[in-house]
Amino acid sequence: MCRNIKTLFNFEPPATDDEVRAASLQFVRKLSGFTAPSKANQAAFDRAVAEVAASARTLIESLVTTADPRDREIEAVRAKARSAARFAAPYKVISPD
Repeated sequence: MCRNIKTLFNFEPPATDDEVRAASLQFVRKLSGFTAPSKANQAAFDRAVAEVAASARTLIESLVTTADPRDREIEAVRAKARSAARFAAPYKVISPD
């Protein structure tokens, strides 16, 4: 689950509220162990997502760097290349001798 949480700091354009909420949702899902909470836990789950999102937004807006902002398209290409390298290993066929 947490592999889906992406770095949101130092991008141009800055992270959107939807991106921050999606990362917060994944974080709360990981902590709670729920993909979808029961009706009894829905309010607590939603409150936690909102609080994590607010904290994440505060953090992102408070951080400073001297590095140039990253480009989302370039980072996406790099991520695809890493994924291709990771999963491109050929399967070894074992012959029954």
